[in-house]
Amino acid sequence: MNDPLSEVITLLQPRAVFSRRISGAGRWGVRYSAFGQPSFCAVLEGSCRLAVDGHRPLRLEAGDFVLLPATPGFSMSGFEPGRLERLDPNVTSKVLGEVRHGTRGGRPDVRMLGGWFAFDSPDATLLISLLPSLVHVRGVERLSILVRLVGEEASERRAARDLVLTRLVEVLLIEALRATPGEDAPPGLLRGLADERLAAAIRQMHGQLGRSWTVAMLARTTALSRSAFFERFTRSVGLPPMEYLLAWRMAVAKELLRREDLGLAEVAERVGYGSASTFSTAFSRHVGRPPGRYAREGRQREVGGTQP
Repeated sequence: MNDPLSEVITLLQPRAVFSRRISGAGRWGVRYSAFGQPSFCAVLEGSCRLAVDGHRPLRLEAGDFVLLPATPGFSMSGFEPGRLERLDPNVTSKVLGEVRHGTRGGRPDVRMLGGWFAFDSPDATLLISLLPSLVHVRGVERLSILVRLVGEEASERRAARDLVLTRLVEVLLIEALRATPGEDAPPGLLRGLADERLAAAIRQMHGQLGRSWTVAMLARTTALSRSAFFERFTRSVGLPPMEYLLAWRMAVAKELLRREDLGLAEVAERVGYGSASTFSTAFSRHVGRPPGRYAREGRQREVGGTQP
C-alpha cells in the first residue's frame, strides 16, 4: 500500500548524523538559540526539564524521545532554579565527547544521548512544514534501540557507515512520527493521515500522482461532499487539497530532475502534466526557474561544480 509518510521521509534525504552523550547534575541550565537543523534526544536515565519555544515545558524521563525537525530555540535544565547558560548550537554541535552540565563528577541526575542531522532535500522547508514541530514519545522501546544503534554507528568509522546511518535515521524518523498521536498533532500530514477519510485521499494523491485529479474526484474517495472535503482537508493538513497536490508534484519533480536521467516529457507525465510545455510553465512559476536549468544546476552540484 502507498505510504505518504515514508515517501516524505525518503524525499527529505536525511544524512550526516552527529551524536554525543549529555549529562547534568545539581543546579544547571542551558539555553540554545535556534538551530534550524533536525535534532533528537533520548533520555537514558534520570530526568530533566525541556522548554521548546512555542510549546509548554516538558518533564523528560528515562525512556523519553524528543524530535525537533527544525530545532527552534529551547532551554534544558535540572529542577533546581538557576541561571541559564546561553549556548550557540552552531558551535557546540561540533564539540566532540560527552558534555557535562552543572556539578562535575559524581553520579548525574540525568544522562541523555543527543544528536542532529541534515536534510538534503531542496524542498526540506515544505516537507518539514507537514510534520509536527515537536515530537515527544514516551516508553517506546523500539526508539530506544534505534537511538542506541545510531549512537554506536556515529561514533565508529566502519565500512558503509554513512549508508547505515542514513537508513537508521530514516527508520528513526518514521518510528517517532508514527508513534505520535495524529489526532493531537498540529495541522500537517500526521493529522491528515489520522483522519481515516482524508487518509484515503492523501494515499490516492501519492499513489496516482500522474492522474488529473480534481477536488470533486478526491472528495469521492472520502465519501464526503466537495465542500466538506475541501474544508476538512484544509483544516487538518494546513493546505487546500490542490495546493498540497501541486507542492507534492513539484517536490517529486525536483527529485526526478536531480536524481534520474529522464526526459522532460517523462517527468511531466509522472507528475500529472499532459505535456512538457505545460509542466515547464507550472514548474517555472512554482520554482522560479525552468526545469531544464534546474536539472543542469543539480547535476553541476552533484559533481562539485558551481551554478551558472
